[in-house]
Amino acid sequence: MLERDPERELASFVLPKAGQLAETGDRWRPFVLLDADGVEIEPVAAFFAELLACDKSAATIRSYGMDLLRWWRFLWGWGIAWDRAGRSDARDFAGWMKIANKPAPLHWRNRRDIETETAPKPAPEKLPPGAPNPITGKSSPGPRYAPTTRAHCETVLRAFYDFHLSEGTGPILNPFPLDRSRRHGRAHAHHNPDQRFRHERQGRYRPTIPKRAPRRIPDAMFNALFAALQHDRDRALLAFWVSNGARAEELLTSRQRDALPGQQILGVVRKGSRTYQQLPCSADAFVWLRLYQDSAWRAGVPRGQNEGLWWTLRRPWRPLNYPAARAMFNRANSLLGTNWTLHDLRHTAAYRLARDPKMPLTDVQWVLGHAHLSTTQLYLPADRDEVIEHVRAHHARRAKSAERTPAPPAAGYNPESLNNLFGTAW
Repeated sequence: MLERDPERELASFVLPKAGQLAETGDRWRPFVLLDADGVEIEPVAAFFAELLACDKSAATIRSYGMDLLRWWRFLWGWGIAWDRAGRSDARDFAGWMKIANKPAPLHWRNRRDIETETAPKPAPEKLPPGAPNPITGKSSPGPRYAPTTRAHCETVLRAFYDFHLSEGTGPILNPFPLDRSRRHGRAHAHHNPDQRFRHERQGRYRPTIPKRAPRRIPDAMFNALFAALQHDRDRALLAFWVSNGARAEELLTSRQRDALPGQQILGVVRKGSRTYQQLPCSADAFVWLRLYQDSAWRAGVPRGQNEGLWWTLRRPWRPLNYPAARAMFNRANSLLGTNWTLHDLRHTAAYRLARDPKMPLTDVQWVLGHAHLSTTQLYLPADRDEVIEHVRAHHARRAKSAERTPAPPAAGYNPESLNNLFGTAW
């Protein structure tokens, strides 16, 4: 009879808050994972060094580090060493992430109130987590880990143990194995180029990710968002995001020398390849940019070809980062009661370009920076709002046809005979 490991009470398990992922400010070691005593975890440090040697960005190191911190805290909670973890531990971790609630982030204002022992102000009433917004139809983040987060975590941990397995420093078996249908080998091995790629699962504990169509912001709602902004800088940002299709963090990498109004192009650094690319933009975007620069330079914002293009609105002047830009956009969302994201502006630009019959799809692919044309083709079908308008028009046409009174028959025809042959809609 096979011996089974004792079942764990995953429903009541609380992830300990020991350890942290610390940012060092060092280009060669951007992040380090520390244990409860503040000591760097050597297996993770070796894995980070491998990622940096493979030309991974600091953002990738941080993303991988958050998943490894979650796994390490799970092991600490059950008293398991990282190199003694087995398949049952990985299975329980995947099951726990499916049912556990995410730790609620504490706002910095409430954190300050707790430190000073003052009562925090009551938060305004909001929709429950995971509920769809009545205006946009988009669901807010739910209380539990999203399938994409769980899938990313599984991939990171499987790569982490594969690295140590090849180095001979980890367990003999990877706790996060491949799917049983694959057994071993890479995905799409010995693929026939004349046939389409079939779906192959990778990790055994990798969840199924639902397919979601990209969402664009309707023109009327975009105009309302634009009107809700209070500064020329914010209006210029939205005008550029919706005209050149750049990612939010890509636009923030531009320097003052990268804006060329005469040619209507703006240079950005791409997120994945980190290559420099000049993107065509609308004339309105440069008008708002000039208005912002005129007021910013008079206020004392640093001016120079090598200086950043986007700055904070108050002293001390600092380059605008992604969290600050997202906070600006969320303030406009709060005024309208919507939950659009900055990435929805990229979807909006992609839909506008792809649905233009005179715009080649390969040109849209170049502007968006997609590696595969199939990714750009996602913007060709009608989106949710267009489908709703088409169905509404269909119902309106049916209602109008039902109210139409049929013309009387010509002389010599019996109406009852016509009803028997063609019904009442003749």
